[in-house]
Order: sequence, then structure tokens, then C-alpha cells
Amino acid sequence: MKMRKRPRRLRETAGLRAMVREHHVRVDDLVYPLFVCSGTDKQEPVPSMPGAFHYSLDRLGPVLDEVAGKGIPAILLFGLPPFKDARGTQAYAEDGIVQQAVALAKERQPGLTVITDVCLCEYTDHGHCGLVDGERVLNDESVELLAATAVSHARAGADIVAPSDMMDGRVGAIRDALDENGFAHVAVMSYAAKFASAFYGPFREAADSAPQFGDRKSYQMDPANGDEALREVMLDVEEGADLVIVKPAMAYGDVLYRTKQACGLPVAAYCVSGEYAMVKAAAAKGWIDERRVVMEALLGCKRAGADLLITYHALDVAGWLHESM
Repeated sequence: MKMRKRPRRLRETAGLRAMVREHHVRVDDLVYPLFVCSGTDKQEPVPSMPGAFHYSLDRLGPVLDEVAGKGIPAILLFGLPPFKDARGTQAYAEDGIVQQAVALAKERQPGLTVITDVCLCEYTDHGHCGLVDGERVLNDESVELLAATAVSHARAGADIVAPSDMMDGRVGAIRDALDENGFAHVAVMSYAAKFASAFYGPFREAADSAPQFGDRKSYQMDPANGDEALREVMLDVEEGADLVIVKPAMAYGDVLYRTKQACGLPVAAYCVSGEYAMVKAAAAKGWIDERRVVMEALLGCKRAGADLLITYHALDVAGWLHESM
């Protein structure tokens, strides 16, 4: 039997496979999330996320140096404030924990791109991403505070602000507020398609942001809806987003692909805490090869259309990539 078409020919050796490889994970793709907290001399492990820590400001410097030293271009900052209240006032305080961390990062590693998460959930005593009236989460009143939070981050030196709250209209309000306050150069990286996902469990511990009543299904997206995700993305594009995020990553490759095809902007896949924790737990049991699984998952995100990879594995991935060079 004559067989002229043999795809296996280009898989025969490592060199051939490398020559025709369609997608690559690069250090330049990586964004490393960091949790900063009040107090001093703290580098406290997050139990459900091995390798992740809460850093007080005086312990943040060495990890910033490590991130920059490995060539990772960006960090994404989350804050754990010294106190919480109903209006999340520490989110937009000029001396808030994230604001201080931004200033420190820009002074210590000026070349590092600093992205800040813009939300109220870590700062409200009820744990929701906006203001509440009884058990109803208010949209427009929350947007005003989110815009104030974004401006305070920009004033501290943030390069990119990333609203993750999923309130309607917040991207436009943040863009307007930044422009009106002299921060037209600060980019908006919108969590455009953020689903009400069970994969966020460990993050709630890491950020101390679990809602005290109800859930977030009235503002985060239904995991069943792909068409709606595209509508959310395009609304944020129209409102002035410079980059968009799809969150989570692993179960939402179709949304990543459709987002990249539709929006024409850089797209980030957020490989969330539950994805990270599952890999870490299985690797600790010896059930999987952590390095191969992580790299395969990230390649899947790139294949689906992601330009950027927000991942808690970033330090390890950067190390593996340098080893393979």
C-alpha cells in the first residue's frame, strides 16, 4: 500500500517536532499573582495553594526581585487590608495595602509591569464585590467606588488596572475617571468574561474574600453561557478596555478561542486557584508529572488564543523555560 501522506514524519525527532511546533509558552507571556497583607515580617503560606503566600510589605521585596530576575514581565496584586467595612474603604484609600505595594514595586523593580486587581470583595465586611442593600448587590453605586479604586492605584504608580467585579458599565466609568485625573496612559485590563465558578475556592481563602451571605451568581457569569460571554467581552471593548481576561481558563477554552477571534485585543487566560490546587495536590501524591501537566495546560490556553497567562505557577514555569533553553 502506497502512503504518501504520513504526518508522523514530522514527529520523528525532537528537532523536527520543535521546528513545526505551532504554539509556545514564553516567559514573556506570564503574569504572577501576589497577595499582599498588612503587618510586618509576614510570609504566611496559603494552605490550599502550596507555594503561594501572603506577603507583608517588608517581605515583598525579595519575591519582586525573584520575579524580575526570572524575566517575568508582570505581577497582579491583590490586597488583604487591616480592616474591612461595608463600603470597602480600604480599597480606595490612598495609603491602602495595594497602593503601598504598587509604590514599593515600582521603586524596587521599575521595569516590572504592575497590574492591580480592582474589586471590593477583599475589603468589604460582607465579602461581595460591590455595595449591598440588604442582600442585593448594587451596581451603579459600586461602580463609583471601583472607579475611585482604579484612580488610587494609578496614582500610586500602577501600569494597568484590572476590574474583576463584573458590575455593568465599570470599564467605561474607570476609563473616564482615569482620563479625567491625568492617567490616560494607564491601561484597563478587564475581567471581561468572569464566570461564577467552583474553581475559585482556594482563592477565597487566599484573599479572605468569601461572601458572608448568598453567592456571586447575580453578577458573575453563568458557566453555561458562551454567547453571553462574547456580549460581555464586546461591551468592555466598546467601553475602552485595552486587554481582556477570560476566567477561569481550563474549562473555558471555547470562550478563550471565541474571545480572541471576536475582540482583536490581547487576551489573558487566568489559570485560577482551583486549577492550581488540583495540580499541586495530584503532584504531591505522585499521580501526575507536575511540570508536564502545567506546561500542557498553558499550551492549551495559548492554542485557544490566549496571549497572556496569569498563573500561580509562573515562577516555576519561568524556571523550567530557562532550564530548557
